[in-house]
Amino acid sequence: MSDVMPTVTTLVVDDNETKRYIIGSWLRRAGHTVVEAATAAQCWERLAEHQVDLVVLDIHLPDANGMEVCEQIKAAPATASLPVVHISATAVEATDRTHGLRRGADGYMTDPIDPGEFIATVEAVLRYYRARRRAERIAERMAAFTSTSLAINAATTFDGLAAVAARGAFDIFSAPAAVYILPPDGQVRRTVHLGHEPWNRTCPPDLPARLAATTGLGDDTGTRLAAVPEARWRELLPDSEPQGDILLVTTRAKRGRPAIGVAIEARGAADEDATHLLRQLGQAVALAMEALRSYTEEHLISLTLQRSLLPAVHPAMPGWAFSVRYEPASDQAEVGGDFYEVIDRGEDVLVAIGDVQGHSLHAATVMAELRHAMRAFAAEGHDIVGILRLLNNVMQRYHDDQTATMCLMSLDPRTGRLKVANAGHLPPLHIAEGRAEYGGRGGLLLGFPAERLGLEETSVPPGGTVVLITDGLVEERTVSLAANLERLRILATDVDDDLEAYSDRIIAEFGHREDDVALIVLRRDP
Repeated sequence: MSDVMPTVTTLVVDDNETKRYIIGSWLRRAGHTVVEAATAAQCWERLAEHQVDLVVLDIHLPDANGMEVCEQIKAAPATASLPVVHISATAVEATDRTHGLRRGADGYMTDPIDPGEFIATVEAVLRYYRARRRAERIAERMAAFTSTSLAINAATTFDGLAAVAARGAFDIFSAPAAVYILPPDGQVRRTVHLGHEPWNRTCPPDLPARLAATTGLGDDTGTRLAAVPEARWRELLPDSEPQGDILLVTTRAKRGRPAIGVAIEARGAADEDATHLLRQLGQAVALAMEALRSYTEEHLISLTLQRSLLPAVHPAMPGWAFSVRYEPASDQAEVGGDFYEVIDRGEDVLVAIGDVQGHSLHAATVMAELRHAMRAFAAEGHDIVGILRLLNNVMQRYHDDQTATMCLMSLDPRTGRLKVANAGHLPPLHIAEGRAEYGGRGGLLLGFPAERLGLEETSVPPGGTVVLITDGLVEERTVSLAANLERLRILATDVDDDLEAYSDRIIAEFGHREDDVALIVLRRDP
């Protein structure tokens, strides 16, 4: 019973009072808070009155069919993610169970119901939905964090930086937030966001130093986070009105620079993932401060942003060599939607390459969101097909005006076994024994309702090489895509001993491109 949280509230809907009592007693012993309803109408009333986590729903109700009620629950935006378990003493045939599950139920049990099996089923359903909600929450926070990171790096003034950071902190953590920075002009910016628009408040000039002392950062570089009791925070800022304790992160990127501070009400970051994001937000603000300080001299913020959205390193794999490239189309303000990722999961290594429609800040936002979501889904242990389908859900839910392509591979580095799932992307190029052949194409782009994917299984033999690209390398206005793909195939057949030189040779062959280019080369040792 330990998997069932004491705070779970379960709605039992059954017109039989005795059955409601029995089911309710099982649930209460398992730690649930139980709410009861005898009709479909009462079911909707209870859902409006209570924060329900699970519905146990009889098939035959006096005013409706339980399967229809389940469909309505799953169709309503407010209850769409609510798990439903059917129970029935009459609709007990296999066809009934099949019909109920196909119409949206997450479980289906028939009389006689064993109490242990019933509670185990409830726990399994809740475990799945808790994991799903956590993944969705992580994806939502990551999306807000990505948007904020991009806005922070795109800020061209210190006031603008403080405003977007404060707004982003509120969006990420859904709690009042404030940002503290000290630009070269010596005027401290204290920008507060309480849910409407960021606004500036006065504060003493020594506040950044006092905040750094509060977290223990002092004069050091790095990032420190501390929980500050409400009373202590009022001593620091007597004009503030916190509702509870404060989480404060301070960051200094270079010694001798003023520390930056980001503060939120502690209720907004109740778990380790959230506090880690707060640290990252502080680091992003500090780095953006440094970028703004040197903006007129370097003019490299755009390129830095593009690089920061891609992995800096790839995992070391004995017996394998990697080479990666990302070539932006230009060093102007706009950033692109190409990305790549290499993730070592122990049992396998995930290799991904993709491209979001468009060449803009929005495309880069969607690209980074997909990359973060992919990493979250990979960490949960989903296979490559499952990851692509979950990413397709993310696209349809949050970016229904965008599309993206992705090729996702699962490599067993011990055996060379390779699984490839393709969602509308250019196929990988397989090279072995002096021959180069493209893999199979297939699958619709991410963002379409259909979930048809191109899936193939193969293996990389000793000495074999796999090349993945984004279409920016081979697309030209005056040359057909097929011609340039053939040009690449011929060029790539002869693999250099040095994969870095090999990658440079491929990039150089096609020259400066009008679109961003991403390239991954992996080779198995002979």
